[in-house]
Amino acid sequence: MKPAQIEEFFRRLSAANPEPKTELAYANDYQLLVAVVLSAQATDIGVNKATRALFEQVTTPAGMVALGEEGLIGHIRTIGLYKNKARNVIKLSEMLIERHGGAVPRDREALEELPGVGRKTANVVLNVAFGEETIAVDTHIFRVGNRTGLAKGKTPGAVEQALLKVVPAAYRRHAHHWLILHGRYVCKARKPDCPACVVRDLCAFKEKTPDEKTAGAAAQTA
Repeated sequence: MKPAQIEEFFRRLSAANPEPKTELAYANDYQLLVAVVLSAQATDIGVNKATRALFEQVTTPAGMVALGEEGLIGHIRTIGLYKNKARNVIKLSEMLIERHGGAVPRDREALEELPGVGRKTANVVLNVAFGEETIAVDTHIFRVGNRTGLAKGKTPGAVEQALLKVVPAAYRRHAHHWLILHGRYVCKARKPDCPACVVRDLCAFKEKTPDEKTAGAAAQTA
């Protein structure tokens, strides 16, 4: 995709959704961090259901430590890998208290030292909580980057680096969410909704899904 096409690609996504937001529910930076850790291999909808009552009760690392691992498991049992995630959340809460005074650090290295926090999770927290121009490549962004030709790569890290090079400066802060939401609701894995896609003409994907109404009319005419 050429620079002018990339500019237009993000201009259209921006016009359709000027201020994109994460779909995870949270009330502060700490709850955001916990929600993102829990969202690994889980849907945002599932995480939000599990954390609704939890976040009414727990708002700080100290509160989470007081709840304890078994107490946390009681809230998140419906989420995949809940035992490992509960263990990590308790440990990261203890580390936040010990090393950062209970605050979520605005530092990638410090974030990635926390149990259960990898590069993708750190990128989400830095972007959503602190407005950093990071791009967390999940399955949706990986698919959109490769399928459209926007940023091809064989690994999430390669796609991330490619995106950081090509996304115009004016769109870097929200690029993460535009691409995730586009992949989640339009450029879906099994059946992309190409007829509803605002960047269809810019996309390099050859096997675009047809407009069912147009296809039906054409079949009747034939």
